[in-house]
Amino acid sequence: MEKETTLTLAYSPCPNDTFLFYHLVHSNISKKIKVKEELHDVEHLNLAAPGEIYDVTKLSFFAFFHILDKYILLNSGSALGRGCGPLLVKKKGKNIKEVKNSKILVPGLNTTANLLLNIYLKKEFEPSPIRYDLIMDKILSDDFDLGVIIHEERFTYEEKGLEKVVDLGEFWESFSGKPIPLGAIGIKRSIENELQMEFDSSLHRSLLKAYENPEVPGDYILENSQVKDEKVVQSHIDLYVNDYTKDLGIQ
Repeated sequence: MEKETTLTLAYSPCPNDTFLFYHLVHSNISKKIKVKEELHDVEHLNLAAPGEIYDVTKLSFFAFFHILDKYILLNSGSALGRGCGPLLVKKKGKNIKEVKNSKILVPGLNTTANLLLNIYLKKEFEPSPIRYDLIMDKILSDDFDLGVIIHEERFTYEEKGLEKVVDLGEFWESFSGKPIPLGAIGIKRSIENELQMEFDSSLHRSLLKAYENPEVPGDYILENSQVKDEKVVQSHIDLYVNDYTKDLGIQ
C-alpha cells in the first residue's frame, strides 16, 4: 500500500472555500495525500503565510505576491472573476463630504480589497483593519463612516441599511481590463514536485465532485458560513466559484 503524506491545509470559512475543499477534506480523493485542515479568516492566513505555517494555504493575491519565494500558485482553486469585487459602502442616506483622506475600515491590510482601495484613492486615506464580518456593524453603529466589504456581505449590505459608494471590482476592470484577482491557493515550494501536482489535481477533482452533488457539502458550508441564508450562500458560490477556480489559465 502506498504511503500517504499528511499536509496541513488552511482556508477560509467562506462558502466558496468550503465548497471547493469539502471533498478533499472529507472524501478519499487522493491515495497519496491526507490533509489536516484549519479554517481561518483570510487576513489571518495572509499574516501566517510568510512564516510558512501551513503546507497549503488560501490567501489574498495581494499577499501572495509577497511570498513568491516560499509558495507557488496552484492552477486550481483561485477566486478570480468579473463583477465580484469588494464594495466601498456607507450607511444609507448618510452624507459623506469627502471619501479621500477619510478613515476607512478594511478587511485586513494584506487583502486585495485594501490594495484596490489604495489604487482607487491613490493611497489618500487612513486604513483601519478589522475582521471582515465586523465591518457592516461598525458602520451601522456610526463608529465609522466608510468600509470595504467582501465575501457574503456583498449580498446582504443593502437589506442591512448600507449603500454602495463605489464597486472597487468595476473600477479595477475598467482600469486594467483584467479579472479581479481575489484569492489564491499556494503550496510550499519545499514540497516535492510530485506532491504539488498531486495536490493540485486532487483539488480539481474535489471541485468537480462538489459540482456533481452540490447538496453533499451543503451542511458543512452553512455550518461555517457567517450568513445562514441558503440563497445567499448559493449566490456566493455561483459568483466566486467559476471557470478560473477550475483552471486559472493565462489571463
